Amino acid sequence: MGVGVLCAVQGAAESAIVQAVEGSGGRLSVTRRCADLTELLAAAEAGLGGLAVVSGDLDRLDREAVAVLHRCGVRVVGLGDPSRPWLAERLTAHGADLVVDVDVDGGVPDVVREALSVLGGGQMAPVAAPEPVAPTRHGTTVAVWGPTGAPGRTFVAVNLAAELAALGRPTLLVDADTYGGVVAQVLGVLDEAPGVAAAARAAGQGALELATLARLAPVVLPELRLLSGISRADRWPELPASSLELVLSQARALADVTVVDTGFCLEQDEMLSYDTRAPARNAATLATLEQADLVVVVGTADPVGVQRLVRALADAADRGLALTRRVVVNRVRPTVAGSRPGEAVAAALARYAGVEEVLLVPEDRPAVDAAMLEGRALREVAPGSPARRSLAALAAEVAATVRADAPVGRVPVG
Repeated sequence: MGVGVLCAVQGAAESAIVQAVEGSGGRLSVTRRCADLTELLAAAEAGLGGLAVVSGDLDRLDREAVAVLHRCGVRVVGLGDPSRPWLAERLTAHGADLVVDVDVDGGVPDVVREALSVLGGGQMAPVAAPEPVAPTRHGTTVAVWGPTGAPGRTFVAVNLAAELAALGRPTLLVDADTYGGVVAQVLGVLDEAPGVAAAARAAGQGALELATLARLAPVVLPELRLLSGISRADRWPELPASSLELVLSQARALADVTVVDTGFCLEQDEMLSYDTRAPARNAATLATLEQADLVVVVGTADPVGVQRLVRALADAADRGLALTRRVVVNRVRPTVAGSRPGEAVAAALARYAGVEEVLLVPEDRPAVDAAMLEGRALREVAPGSPARRSLAALAAEVAATVRADAPVGRVPVG
């Protein structure tokens, strides 16, 4: 039996495509002619086909829709239009496996051949992707993650980014915490339109270029840009994994280091796990951890915080996240960890989590409160703070590992 083809082609091209597929000698057969994207996704989830042929101008077709088709085991052939070259570029940006231009008036003799090439794993002839806007670097992505209980993920992310920028490393700070991002508020930035959501929308539509990302991420300190987050937890569906992955990929070309403040939760919603189309509550965090070159895992130096940190590290390992990690313990103080808090915390982590190296950030409540009150980084308010010195040391470690294959130019922002 031939491979089933789901046809979601609009206009006069549909009949020509169906005829071409049915003329493949039994290797392909049209199993469903879909009127819209909703019907196409439903047919894919029902397992009615292994190949989808879609129009480039199909309504609501975006990167997430193509990702859903791929999760269903369906490969995607997009049909462009020679008179509208931007359709082919859009399909390529959406992640279509193959893009072919179809001139209905001239027939579609190559469609079947190209489709079979995709299914057979042969050499494809995809349409070239649009030229990127002068990528100047290939930066490093650092995710800042930790367990529940407010261990100080945002505090570490903000000040790590500020210290990296102070070292002369162009840095992008991304707020990807879908439970309520507050990075903009911590830095005193009044931003009612979250930049990360706008960037994800542009990525989903195949329109995220380097200059666009630069405009959405304004400079808040010398060498430091901010891509602000969603401040309301109910807006989490605006950050689908497929779009955020593209945002972080583009960020590598915008900055030497991208520091991402993530949410805490790694769980999948069991009630929705059967539904491949349903958005995943923690997809943004999981996608960030999978893309990161380094994960800074943050915990707090008290009995509850250390226990949560140990469990979080075990959960990450159980979920197959092979993290290149640096463990940071925040708010180290003798009042809850004994007369030698650093030694006690390090010994506990070595015994229960196998963590041999840990970076300790001493408690400095007055300096941290002053920075929060003024909406500034710790280095601006209290450069001599012990907490700031610890984070500066971490930044020096990260900076030493950053790839040195750029910068070679400035990123256009116009």
